[in-house]
Amino acid sequence: MFYSKNFFDSDAWTGVALSKTRFRYRAVAVGGTFDILHIGHQKLLAKAFELGELVFVGVTGDRLVSKLSKDHPVRTFAVRRRNLRQLLKTYGWLERARITELKDSFGPAIRRRRLEAVVVSEETRENGLRLNQLRRNRGLKPLRLYVVRMVRADDGKVVSDSRIRRGEVNPRGRLKKRVHTRIR
Repeated sequence: MFYSKNFFDSDAWTGVALSKTRFRYRAVAVGGTFDILHIGHQKLLAKAFELGELVFVGVTGDRLVSKLSKDHPVRTFAVRRRNLRQLLKTYGWLERARITELKDSFGPAIRRRRLEAVVVSEETRENGLRLNQLRRNRGLKPLRLYVVRMVRADDGKVVSDSRIRRGEVNPRGRLKKRVHTRIR
């Protein structure tokens, strides 16, 4: 299907009929790397799908990931998108999602007129504020900013991909039991 450059600003921008009856907003944005999908990602996405009838989910592209100075390897965009689609399907959100590759920190959210809100984590709150400044600079209405608290593991520390990769916690935030071996 071919769309004009600004098809998101027309009435047929989603391919689905939208109503304002069940949701606070017609269109919401959320983004992230979404490498190891964990309870924090689920909470962030749940807020976006609670608020928006249609949710634009930006997934950090491979080129952008390489610029983020992650302290661990990150799965490819294709794998992360596939896993995200499966998670969205599990929760019944896939039909209402539009997944897009982020080639910069803000993606299409700095230009989509029909977006009404953006969901960010405490960690990315500043990016949400910067996004709204960029929208204002372009003559667009700022988005309503929703900040989701970081999910803490059993030990009170934030659940993160890094901690999961190090084997400290599982994706649900449960501490992994360490096996101590005695050397005789």
